[in-house]
Amino acid sequence: MHATVSAQGKVGGLPESIAGALAYFSFIPAIIFLLVEPYRRNQFVRFHSVQCLLVTAAAVVVAAVLRLASLVLFIIPVLGPLLVVLVDMLAILAFLLIWLVLVVKALQGRALSLPVLGEFADRYADPL
Repeated sequence: MHATVSAQGKVGGLPESIAGALAYFSFIPAIIFLLVEPYRRNQFVRFHSVQCLLVTAAAVVVAAVLRLASLVLFIIPVLGPLLVVLVDMLAILAFLLIWLVLVVKALQGRALSLPVLGEFADRYADPL
């Protein structure tokens, strides 16, 4: 599956585009779609589910790194806490924007493959 592949029809009781978009609403629907028939056999839904899990994992890693960096930055009086808040807000906005774009693209029936993460999702979404 590549970014040019689009949703074709229905899977289970849902249109593929709706199922793909629902996969991004936390990791729970993504895991369900990967485990439950007929969703787990649908390449479009599987791609979005795996990419959601990878984006969630990346967000957790970035949050952990920012927490560690904040320990160091808090040593700097006044400017340190300000930098922590600024960097945290930028990271949150970046992940929110990525999430929004992924949901919209899935609703449009398109598969937007993110760099690196999308490649892993692409490999896992290949037919079973």
